[in-house]
Amino acid sequence: MKKQLGFLVDVNRCVGCNTCEIACKQEYNISPGIKWRRTYTVNPEGHPEFPTYYFSLACNHCNNPLCSKGCPAGAYTKREKDGIVIHNQDKCIGCRYCTWNCFYGTPQFNKEKGRVEKCNLCYERIDKGLEPVCVIACPVQALKLIEIESNKYDDIIPGFRRLNFRPSVKFILPENKTEKEIILNYVNKIKSK
Repeated sequence: MKKQLGFLVDVNRCVGCNTCEIACKQEYNISPGIKWRRTYTVNPEGHPEFPTYYFSLACNHCNNPLCSKGCPAGAYTKREKDGIVIHNQDKCIGCRYCTWNCFYGTPQFNKEKGRVEKCNLCYERIDKGLEPVCVIACPVQALKLIEIESNKYDDIIPGFRRLNFRPSVKFILPENKTEKEIILNYVNKIKSK
Protein backbone atom coordinates (compact mmCIF):
# COMPACT_ATOMS: atom_id res chain seq x y z
CA MET A 1 0.00 0.00 0.00
CA LYS A 2 1.42 3.39 -1.03
CA LYS A 3 1.59 6.29 1.38
CA GLN A 4 -0.66 9.25 0.54
CA LEU A 5 -0.43 12.51 2.48
CA GLY A 6 -3.35 14.90 2.59
CA PHE A 7 -5.19 17.44 4.71
CA LEU A 8 -7.61 16.90 7.56
CA VAL A 9 -9.98 19.89 7.79
CA ASP A 10 -11.93 20.31 11.02
CA VAL A 11 -14.98 22.39 10.15
CA ASN A 12 -15.91 22.59 13.84
CA ARG A 13 -12.67 24.41 14.70
CA CYS A 14 -12.16 26.75 11.73
CA VAL A 15 -13.06 30.38 12.51
CA GLY A 16 -12.47 31.78 9.01
CA CYS A 17 -9.52 33.94 10.06
CA ASN A 18 -7.59 33.32 6.79
CA THR A 19 -4.31 32.85 8.68
CA CYS A 20 -3.60 29.71 6.64
CA GLU A 21 -4.01 31.68 3.39
CA ILE A 22 -1.78 34.49 4.62
CA ALA A 23 0.95 32.12 5.84
CA CYS A 24 0.98 30.36 2.46
CA LYS A 25 1.18 33.67 0.55
CA GLN A 26 4.03 34.91 2.74
CA GLU A 27 6.02 31.67 2.62
CA TYR A 28 5.92 31.46 -1.18
CA ASN A 29 5.69 35.17 -2.05
CA ILE A 30 2.49 34.54 -4.02
CA SER A 31 1.32 37.34 -6.32
CA PRO A 32 -1.81 39.35 -5.46
CA GLY A 33 -4.97 37.73 -6.80
CA ILE A 34 -3.47 34.22 -6.67
CA LYS A 35 -4.48 31.92 -3.79
CA TRP A 36 -2.99 28.48 -3.33
CA ARG A 37 -5.29 28.02 -0.32
CA ARG A 38 -8.80 29.44 0.04
CA THR A 39 -11.08 29.87 3.03
CA TYR A 40 -14.77 29.32 2.36
CA THR A 41 -17.80 30.45 4.36
CA VAL A 42 -20.91 28.31 4.64
CA ASN A 43 -23.88 30.69 5.04
CA PRO A 44 -21.94 33.86 4.11
CA GLU A 45 -25.16 35.90 4.32
CA GLY A 46 -25.49 34.98 8.00
CA HIS A 47 -29.07 33.73 7.66
CA PRO A 48 -30.26 33.20 11.26
CA GLU A 49 -31.91 29.83 10.54
CA PHE A 50 -28.68 28.23 9.31
CA PRO A 51 -25.33 27.68 11.01
CA THR A 52 -22.25 29.51 9.75
CA TYR A 53 -19.14 27.44 9.24
CA TYR A 54 -15.73 28.00 7.66
CA PHE A 55 -13.22 25.68 6.08
CA SER A 56 -10.01 25.96 4.14
CA LEU A 57 -8.97 24.04 1.02
CA ALA A 58 -5.88 23.92 -1.17
CA CYS A 59 -4.73 21.39 -3.74
CA ASN A 60 -6.28 18.02 -2.86
CA HIS A 61 -3.23 16.04 -4.11
CA CYS A 62 -5.58 13.61 -5.79
CA ASN A 63 -4.66 9.98 -6.14
CA ASN A 64 -5.59 10.29 -9.81
CA PRO A 65 -4.69 13.95 -10.61
CA LEU A 66 -6.24 15.20 -13.84
CA CYS A 67 -4.03 18.31 -13.77
CA SER A 68 -1.01 16.15 -14.65
CA LYS A 69 -2.86 14.36 -17.44
CA GLY A 70 -3.56 17.69 -19.14
CA CYS A 71 0.01 18.98 -19.05
CA PRO A 72 1.87 18.67 -22.39
CA ALA A 73 5.08 20.01 -20.80
CA GLY A 74 5.32 17.32 -18.12
CA ALA A 75 5.35 19.97 -15.39
CA TYR A 76 3.51 17.73 -12.91
CA THR A 77 4.79 14.80 -10.92
CA LYS A 78 3.17 12.69 -8.23
CA ARG A 79 5.73 11.59 -5.69
CA GLU A 80 5.84 7.86 -5.06
CA LYS A 81 6.90 8.18 -1.42
CA ASP A 82 3.97 10.34 -0.24
CA GLY A 83 1.57 11.03 -3.12
CA ILE A 84 2.20 14.78 -3.21
CA VAL A 85 1.34 16.31 -6.60
CA ILE A 86 4.11 18.76 -7.48
CA HIS A 87 3.94 21.41 -10.17
CA ASN A 88 7.37 22.38 -11.55
CA GLN A 89 7.04 26.02 -12.61
CA ASP A 90 10.32 25.88 -14.54
CA LYS A 91 8.78 23.33 -16.93
CA CYS A 92 5.41 25.11 -17.19
CA ILE A 93 4.73 26.67 -20.61
CA GLY A 94 1.60 28.53 -19.47
CA CYS A 95 -0.82 26.67 -21.74
CA ARG A 96 -3.38 26.35 -18.91
CA TYR A 97 -4.54 22.85 -19.88
CA CYS A 98 -4.18 21.79 -16.26
CA THR A 99 -6.49 24.60 -15.13
CA TRP A 100 -9.17 23.28 -17.46
CA ASN A 101 -8.68 19.67 -16.36
CA CYS A 102 -8.62 20.16 -12.60
CA PHE A 103 -12.11 19.58 -11.28
CA TYR A 104 -11.33 21.61 -8.15
CA GLY A 105 -9.92 24.79 -9.76
CA THR A 106 -6.62 24.44 -7.93
CA PRO A 107 -3.97 25.34 -10.55
CA GLN A 108 -4.13 29.07 -11.21
CA PHE A 109 -2.60 31.03 -14.06
CA ASN A 110 -0.29 33.84 -12.96
CA LYS A 111 -0.42 36.51 -15.69
CA GLU A 112 2.71 38.26 -14.37
CA LYS A 113 4.80 35.10 -14.59
CA GLY A 114 3.03 33.60 -17.61
CA ARG A 115 2.70 30.22 -15.95
CA VAL A 116 0.52 28.19 -13.63
CA GLU A 117 0.99 27.84 -9.86
CA LYS A 118 -0.50 25.64 -7.14
CA CYS A 119 0.03 24.27 -3.65
CA ASN A 120 2.84 21.69 -3.48
CA LEU A 121 1.94 20.70 0.10
CA CYS A 122 5.17 22.36 1.30
CA TYR A 123 7.05 19.22 0.19
CA GLU A 124 10.39 20.90 0.90
CA ARG A 125 9.34 21.34 4.54
CA ILE A 126 7.94 17.80 4.73
CA ASP A 127 11.26 16.46 3.42
CA LYS A 128 12.93 18.18 6.41
CA GLY A 129 10.45 16.69 8.88
CA LEU A 130 8.42 19.92 9.17
CA GLU A 131 4.71 20.48 8.67
CA PRO A 132 3.18 22.70 5.96
CA VAL A 133 3.04 26.41 6.85
CA CYS A 134 -0.77 26.50 6.70
CA VAL A 135 -0.96 23.74 9.32
CA ILE A 136 1.54 25.44 11.63
CA ALA A 137 -0.07 28.87 11.23
CA CYS A 138 -3.64 27.80 12.07
CA PRO A 139 -4.34 29.27 15.53
CA VAL A 140 -7.18 26.83 16.26
CA GLN A 141 -5.62 23.66 14.80
CA ALA A 142 -8.35 23.27 12.17
CA LEU A 143 -5.82 21.89 9.64
CA LYS A 144 -3.69 18.80 10.02
CA LEU A 145 -1.40 16.85 7.74
CA ILE A 146 -2.48 13.20 7.73
CA GLU A 147 -1.71 9.97 5.97
CA ILE A 148 -4.67 8.63 4.03
CA GLU A 149 -4.89 4.92 3.38
CA SER A 150 -5.04 4.44 -0.39
CA ASN A 151 -7.72 1.77 -0.12
CA LYS A 152 -10.12 3.99 1.86
CA TYR A 153 -10.83 6.78 -0.61
CA ASP A 154 -14.54 6.04 -0.79
CA ASP A 155 -15.21 7.26 2.74
CA ILE A 156 -12.92 10.30 2.83
CA ILE A 157 -15.69 12.87 2.48
CA PRO A 158 -19.27 11.63 2.27
CA GLY A 159 -20.93 13.51 -0.58
CA PHE A 160 -17.77 15.35 -1.68
CA ARG A 161 -17.52 15.40 -5.45
CA ARG A 162 -14.61 13.06 -5.85
CA LEU A 163 -15.58 10.99 -8.90
CA ASN A 164 -12.49 9.01 -9.91
CA PHE A 165 -9.94 11.70 -8.87
CA ARG A 166 -9.88 10.54 -5.24
CA PRO A 167 -8.86 13.77 -3.47
CA SER A 168 -6.60 13.45 -0.44
CA VAL A 169 -8.61 15.59 1.93
CA LYS A 170 -10.80 14.56 4.82
CA PHE A 171 -13.29 16.63 6.81
CA ILE A 172 -14.32 16.48 10.44
CA LEU A 173 -17.94 17.56 10.19
CA PRO A 174 -20.50 18.49 12.85
CA GLU A 175 -22.36 15.59 14.46
CA ASN A 176 -25.71 17.21 13.66
CA LYS A 177 -26.99 15.55 10.47
CA THR A 178 -28.72 18.68 9.14
CA GLU A 179 -25.63 20.86 9.64
CA LYS A 180 -23.44 18.17 8.07
CA GLU A 181 -25.70 18.11 4.99
CA ILE A 182 -25.63 21.91 4.71
CA ILE A 183 -21.81 21.88 4.69
CA LEU A 184 -21.54 19.01 2.21
CA ASN A 185 -24.03 20.66 -0.15
CA TYR A 186 -21.99 23.85 0.03
CA VAL A 187 -18.71 22.00 -0.63
CA ASN A 188 -20.25 20.25 -3.63
CA LYS A 189 -21.56 23.59 -4.93
CA ILE A 190 -18.19 25.40 -4.80
CA LYS A 191 -16.29 22.47 -6.24
CA SER A 192 -18.66 22.07 -9.19
CA LYS A 193 -18.26 25.68 -10.39
